[in-house]
Amino acid sequence: MINTALLPADKDPMGAAIADYFKRHKADRLRVFSSQFDEDEIPVEELFRTEKQMPLLERTALQMATGRILDVGAGSGCHSLTLQEAGKEVHAIDISPLSVEVMKQRGVRSVSQTNLFNEQFADEYDTILMLMNGSGIIGKLNNMPDFFQRMKRMLRPKGCILMDSSDLRYLFEEEEDGSIVIDLAGDYYGEIDFQMQYKDIKGDTFDWLYVDFQTLNLYASEYGFKAELVKEGKHYDYLVKLSLA
Repeated sequence: MINTALLPADKDPMGAAIADYFKRHKADRLRVFSSQFDEDEIPVEELFRTEKQMPLLERTALQMATGRILDVGAGSGCHSLTLQEAGKEVHAIDISPLSVEVMKQRGVRSVSQTNLFNEQFADEYDTILMLMNGSGIIGKLNNMPDFFQRMKRMLRPKGCILMDSSDLRYLFEEEEDGSIVIDLAGDYYGEIDFQMQYKDIKGDTFDWLYVDFQTLNLYASEYGFKAELVKEGKHYDYLVKLSLA
């Protein structure tokens, strides 16, 4: 099942980190845990990056976005603010109440605490932006049918989704010969579980999907979409344009 919930403030570590950084221009460690990886952390200042500080994949997506734009999982609002400055019409959504409050204070004109997969959210858009590994919120591969059906209802004619993701196969490379060792009987290798903590605020564990382009392309074509590889990054990451075939 795709997650359709909103976060309460006491389970919103990333939002708390964003709110702290906005108020104090500094933040404590935003810690990330996973059953598959060692503990990591997200540099909170990077969530406030300017257009010049954004990776090329993100800048390319923002330039391509046209018409009525939906910025999904907008965080601190850096993408929405860049689009606004370019004179584009954008609505920002996030499941985090603290992030939404920060976006309003930063000047994002149209923003709401909304889950993309909540059926009561029934607006239509020309461009749906899913950046910073936007495929993540799909959660698992078996949610792909629900994802594409949802997108069909939300896209205007000739509309598109601009989404970035990464192929995690590099994590399974053998050092000696570069071959890939993946357990084909196990779960898809891009299905990861994460949990975040900021100070004493610990969020619930959630599913996050990194998907390779070939797999995404197969699902897209099965559900009536055309997947166009727009640009590849330096580290197995890529930007894809998904439009109705």
